[in-house]
Amino acid sequence: MSRSPLTATSALSTALLLALSAPAWAQSHAGHATTPTTTTADTAPADGGKVDHSQMDHSKMDHGSADHSQMDHSTMDHSTTDHGKMDHSKMDHAAMGHGVPKAPAPTEPLEPIPAVTAADRLAAFPPIDHGAMEHAPEIHSMLLFNRLEHWDGQHGTGQAWEASGWLGGNINRLWLRSEGERSDGRTESADLEVMYGRSVSPWWDVLVGVKQDFRPADSRTWAAFGIQGLAPYKFETSATAYVGEGGQVAATVEVEYELLLTNRLILQPLVEASFSAKDEPERGNGSGLNKIEAGLRLRYEFSRRFAPYIGISHERMFGDTADYHEAAGERARDTRWVAGVRVWF
Repeated sequence: MSRSPLTATSALSTALLLALSAPAWAQSHAGHATTPTTTTADTAPADGGKVDHSQMDHSKMDHGSADHSQMDHSTMDHSTTDHGKMDHSKMDHAAMGHGVPKAPAPTEPLEPIPAVTAADRLAAFPPIDHGAMEHAPEIHSMLLFNRLEHWDGQHGTGQAWEASGWLGGNINRLWLRSEGERSDGRTESADLEVMYGRSVSPWWDVLVGVKQDFRPADSRTWAAFGIQGLAPYKFETSATAYVGEGGQVAATVEVEYELLLTNRLILQPLVEASFSAKDEPERGNGSGLNKIEAGLRLRYEFSRRFAPYIGISHERMFGDTADYHEAAGERARDTRWVAGVRVWF
């Protein structure tokens, strides 16, 4: 059977292509077995999937000559690689860059700190001109009207005051204290104390001086000794003893407390008691406890220097003092409503 010239030519071309491609195919497989220098791009599947290194025989690969710097390890799945079967003794880790030690951190600053000069010290600590400084005055003063009030009691109306002031420094001071009462247009009692005070602790002063009674009856002068200050829990306390003419000894104790309902609204309870050592019928004083006065005042401070208040006060006489006043037609006890102002300068 005879063939056409076209068929003979096609068969000859096919045979020639197979003969030429056979050495190249054999050389490609032989090179992979001895020198596996393929990269991820050479061994990646055609569909772009991941290379399964777990199925590769790494023991026959020469990793020492492999250029790992060109490999994209971020896309390789190392979780499936069996590193136990790999022969790390034939790997050149020095060429991979794992054995290069890191440079130690510098111990000196990149820019050395300059030494401190005299000009720097002068700029940081300039000289002080003490002559141009304003110092607080060494002498201070204060005048406080703790009670300046009008009262309305069960047996009449009247006015009362209680004031104190001082002049001096932080340790030594001159104290002035006064207390009195008016009723039905006449002064029932009034006194003035002039005392030297010395601070013996941050909270207490010792006082010594004189007291002058102007009412009741004839005026009388007393020698006064006392202590005043802030007791624990912030109780303002004052205790004073008096030695008068004829060997009479008297004493007065007063305790106040300030309860802050708000920053401006303040409730002030007060208790005052007086004592005498001897009977004095002509002055209406008996021995022992003479009188106790207890008050409760609520003030509102428009400023620290000015505060009006309202309150209630009750006083009661005891012992012979009560008997002397009842014999004179006066009451031994009285409850009063008060309204006044507290100011200081």
